[in-house]
Amino acid sequence: MKKHLLAFAVAALATGSVLAQANDTLAKVKASGAITLGVRDSSGALSFTLGDGKYAGYHVELCQRIVANVEKAVGKKLEVKYVSVTSQNRIPLVQNGTVDIECGSTTNNVARQKDVSFLDTAYVEEVRIAVKAASGITGIAQLNGKNVATTTGTTSVQLLRKHERATGVDFKEVFGKDHADSFLLLESGRADAFVMDAQILAGNIATSKSPADYKIVGEVLNVEPIGIMVRKDDPAFKKLGDDTIKELAKSGELAKLYDKWFVQPIPPKNTRVGLPASEATKAAWANPNDKPAEDYAKK
Repeated sequence: MKKHLLAFAVAALATGSVLAQANDTLAKVKASGAITLGVRDSSGALSFTLGDGKYAGYHVELCQRIVANVEKAVGKKLEVKYVSVTSQNRIPLVQNGTVDIECGSTTNNVARQKDVSFLDTAYVEEVRIAVKAASGITGIAQLNGKNVATTTGTTSVQLLRKHERATGVDFKEVFGKDHADSFLLLESGRADAFVMDAQILAGNIATSKSPADYKIVGEVLNVEPIGIMVRKDDPAFKKLGDDTIKELAKSGELAKLYDKWFVQPIPPKNTRVGLPASEATKAAWANPNDKPAEDYAKK
């Protein structure tokens, strides 16, 4: 009987340990010896694939800096794994532990904060409209009767519909499975415009066959904080990530990283996104915070 009780107690402790690790990323990665980064294949200069399972970008490099501090915290070198995520599955994969930290292009908003936590914002985005240069489209008013592309699982077209200048403008939504697919809809003529984060638009234009054939036009539809996601209710891991971003911001290294990915030529084609840091992004560096998009809308 004592043996059975002892076995039960050991099993209970093991189960408790697994449950504890579910929301203790530092314990989880220390036990497994590996950390998994969620990355995007075509999220402009924030996160993109180089092929052969390799990824690069501003948020990817930020996550790599965070991983370096995670290794110091757990006292061991970690295997870094990359999992390509989409707009549809990125939050569930963080929640269920498949991904430990998501390094893509996710808008930090109140609804999403119920499911995940966001690290302090290192990039603030403006949502814009990309069109073919010869289209004659200069803003929202010219989208009446047009096909407008966006990426499944993103918020961009909702913002377009809510914009005060969209009243009476009737357009049809067409969806790409990822940002590259959405740009292809514009490129192939199946869409007349692509509504998305400006840096994603600029990145896709820069790497297209004929960058001069496209331009970003019209009104700024919204200003949004774009965040790196971690699991909810894991204060130790969030603090480590936040502290890393704060240190980089204070030292000036964050501005250099931004310049590296958004102003200088980037791989694989050595093209320039050509998007200097906005005043909103600089303000986020000066006063690090994880405020959601709704707080930006109040200004």
